[in-house]
Amino acid sequence: MKKRVIVITGSTEGIGYGLAHAFLTHGCRVVVSSRTPGKVAAAAGSLSAAFEASHVLGQVCDVTDPASLQALWDAAVQHFGAVDIWINNAGRSHASLPAWQLEDKDIQGVIATNLTGMMLASKIAVRGMLAQGYGFVYNMEGLGSDGRVVPNTAVYGSSKSAVRYFTRSLEAETKNTCVRVGRLSPGMVLTDLLVGDAKRDSANWEQNKRIFNILADTVETVTPYLARKVLDNQKHGARIQWLTTGKVAWRFLTAAFHRRDFFDESNTTTGDHTR
Repeated sequence: MKKRVIVITGSTEGIGYGLAHAFLTHGCRVVVSSRTPGKVAAAAGSLSAAFEASHVLGQVCDVTDPASLQALWDAAVQHFGAVDIWINNAGRSHASLPAWQLEDKDIQGVIATNLTGMMLASKIAVRGMLAQGYGFVYNMEGLGSDGRVVPNTAVYGSSKSAVRYFTRSLEAETKNTCVRVGRLSPGMVLTDLLVGDAKRDSANWEQNKRIFNILADTVETVTPYLARKVLDNQKHGARIQWLTTGKVAWRFLTAAFHRRDFFDESNTTTGDHTR
């Protein structure tokens, strides 16, 4: 059986790195990337030491730069021959503040990475897959994708709401082609992106910790599930979801009997999935 080639943007830490690790356990070939050369080298080195080194490629990529994204596609094809699955995971957040208190650069950075970068990457991946005759593209959902409004997340939530609209539109546009498009919904994952911003909102930190302990999961719990479902999926327009409505309800109902404390240092696993 042909071992699939997976490209993951923003995969040197957090969810992206966890996905890379999970795919490699299934024998896949994986391209890890981020905009920081040192992080790419470290992530690729760590994965190469744990798995077959020939199955891992590191490539520096800034998702806000179309040329850099094209170079990521070209490097994957040159090294492995094709790209079977492309996952747009790169993203960034902002401080837990009202929109009018955010720095201009933070607003621009979130939109450039989470939205514009995802659109540019999707364009390059779809074009490449149309040319090669097959492939899957997955975009990463987040807070805001389901339409809920959470104070102090206006810009991040808006970007993820737009990710959902764009992906559903892309699903419709590729319906009669050889390319399949879908969405990944990891739920509440304990990364620096989630916990770091919540800690800065110190007034609500105790309340945030309670919610995290009920609903959140570690990267090591969530990413193997997502990777397995991605590899099993053959459906166009699939939404692969970890934290389902039923699971949320069950966690709240049983919270008093199944207490978890992720903020005991021996239990906490974090990592920024944005870069």
